[in-house]
Amino acid sequence: MPSTSPAQIERHRSPDAAPLGGPCDAAAKDVLSPDCPSRVVFGRIGERWSMFVILALSGGTLRFTQLRAKVGVVTPKVLTETLRALEGDGLIERHEFSEAPPRVEYSLTPLGVSLLEPIQAMRVWAEAHVPDMLAARERRALN
Repeated sequence: MPSTSPAQIERHRSPDAAPLGGPCDAAAKDVLSPDCPSRVVFGRIGERWSMFVILALSGGTLRFTQLRAKVGVVTPKVLTETLRALEGDGLIERHEFSEAPPRVEYSLTPLGVSLLEPIQAMRVWAEAHVPDMLAARERRALN
């Protein structure tokens, strides 16, 4: 799933909408509205590897190769892009050590930790309902 940047959202917003990053009226918060700035959050979390990276880091700090091994089949390039995006959104921290060879570690920020509960709920739901979804796909393929 491609990233949704604030600039992309801005292009699709109505001219009367409040500016992104400004205060959001509680009554006006509606993620289904094209003008809702919270769509940026859904875009980031909904990206293909974001939730897997956040779940992998839930156990603590990891180096790049450890993180890649935990996440699975992600390529180094895509994992790097995902890590940069999550870091840019304040969900993870990158710690670079001046050593030979260079060492870089990643960990969740407090904001990233705050995502663990909803992501864990999604994980539990997915693990409980994957048989139902696979059966539905199989039924559809037979029709």
